Amino acid sequence: MTGPVPRDKKTVLLIAFDGSQTARRAVEYAGRFLTADRAVVLTVWAPLDRGSDPGSYDFDLDGPPDPRDDDEADIALAEAQRISDEGLDLAVAVGLPAEPLRRPVTFTVWQTIIDTADELDADLIITGTRATTGFRSLLQSSVADHVLRRGHRPVLIVPPEP
Repeated sequence: MTGPVPRDKKTVLLIAFDGSQTARRAVEYAGRFLTADRAVVLTVWAPLDRGSDPGSYDFDLDGPPDPRDDDEADIALAEAQRISDEGLDLAVAVGLPAEPLRRPVTFTVWQTIIDTADELDADLIITGTRATTGFRSLLQSSVADHVLRRGHRPVLIVPPEP
């Protein structure tokens, strides 16, 4: 983005929140240093049943397929709602005009964050990071690193406390 933001455009922050300590720290930093018209607290969650084609890889050698256990899907959704509510409460407590948003992961968590930021036309993505270094960082890139490198929006990455 070049030049000043037009006065009629609302500023939008997208805060990726997974309930971790670094995610909580990122929300606190956003509230301390940033202002916006809208702060969307995004929780990306992984449904236990992704709706796969029954014939794709599920064999049931003992007869017809077992009935789907809706309680399992509800457990994953309930955990996502709990985490989302925690992020929303924290964002409101630090003075952000926050609203919750839960999205099931589509391809990867980082791609879901980027896609959501694009849909919202977010001005800034805020996320925490595990801050892995050395050999481990070569094997295991963080979600924040992927968002930074593959997205095309500004990203504020808040590291864990020292």
